[in-house]
Amino acid sequence: MQIEHHELHREFPEFLDVMQALRTSDSTFSQMFDEYHNLTNQVERLEEEDIPVDDFTIEDMKKMRVKLKDKMYRILVAHRTSN
Repeated sequence: MQIEHHELHREFPEFLDVMQALRTSDSTFSQMFDEYHNLTNQVERLEEEDIPVDDFTIEDMKKMRVKLKDKMYRILVAHRTSN
């Protein structure tokens, strides 16, 4: 099974500098960033190791990851346009 990787530096390469700045200056963004990466690591581990898990569980994790990514994207765009 081919595993898709969803690290934020791959998802938003145009925002690398903004992400780095926000991770050090905005605790809310930093928490979302960490939560996103934790979820991504969990999902990828479950998929790579073919660990038995309820389909709803993994789908819920993926939905939560997408919501976090959307929130962070809005913050990144707002931060870039305000600077």
